[in-house]
Amino acid sequence: MNGSTISEFILLGFSCSHTAQLLLLVLVLACYTTVLLGNFLIMVTVWSEPKLHQSPMYFFLANLSIIDMSMGSVAAPKLVTGLLNSGSVISYGGCMAQLFGLHLFGGAEMFVLTLMAYDRYVAICQPLRYTAIMDRQRCFSLLIFCWTGAFIHSTVQMVVIAQLPFCGPNVLDNFFCDIPQVIQLACAEIYVVEKLMLVSGGLITLPNCLTLLVSYAIILASFCGRFGKGGRKALSTCSSHLMVVGLFYGPVAFVYLKPFSDSQVDKMASVFYMVVIPALNPLIYTLRNQEMKGAMRKLNDKCQLLLLPHRE
Repeated sequence: MNGSTISEFILLGFSCSHTAQLLLLVLVLACYTTVLLGNFLIMVTVWSEPKLHQSPMYFFLANLSIIDMSMGSVAAPKLVTGLLNSGSVISYGGCMAQLFGLHLFGGAEMFVLTLMAYDRYVAICQPLRYTAIMDRQRCFSLLIFCWTGAFIHSTVQMVVIAQLPFCGPNVLDNFFCDIPQVIQLACAEIYVVEKLMLVSGGLITLPNCLTLLVSYAIILASFCGRFGKGGRKALSTCSSHLMVVGLFYGPVAFVYLKPFSDSQVDKMASVFYMVVIPALNPLIYTLRNQEMKGAMRKLNDKCQLLLLPHRE
């Protein structure tokens, strides 16, 4: 623990009324169930349908579902415990593991969303070369790059925080361990640490944001005069992806691009991007995608055929 004298952190959770906490508990449980079931359904659908499995877009979508399931599982169980008990306790090691997981999966989601934007750029702007550029080997290589970048980012964050001594107090006015609040409890000068955290976060966020903006600016420019059936289908796919990107980056920017306050609004924004958004992603990608809905109907028919002999 590198000189730390405290062995646990106290998470105060939400300081709202008991009724409001119960309502929030129901919302979190509903969203977390949707995260697990919805994203698992997307994964099974993609891997069971050869046409989707061979498509780079759906290959990346299945990996995004894995990230969403992991992201939702990092903080949701502790949030549920805190809502049931009006606060909870997390060990020093558990807090560090939670910080690592949040930045690993959050960074991976940024990279994969950018990769999906690049995939749509190649498919729409260079259709004749699409299969050659986005072959399976390159897709795997790009995906490994995404996870490697996210792992390096989260490791840098943890190496810096691991050097800080914590001798008290140990109370976090939040429902999970978040870097801006945790480093405030360190018994050391944190000015340099805050700057390192800012630079580390900027190195992963800024390039991804710029790539997303450039990719979709080129895509939208290429749609001029192309509003036939194929153009409408491509535009629908891109709009779904842009919706997911906006839902992800909006709350993240709200929480991290300003000094963190202990207000309930900041906590609700954190709940939104850690639990609600991973639940919305499978709904956005399935309800607006005819290929996914068709593949799910086929999967449902296969399941019914498998269950039919047992019913008889």
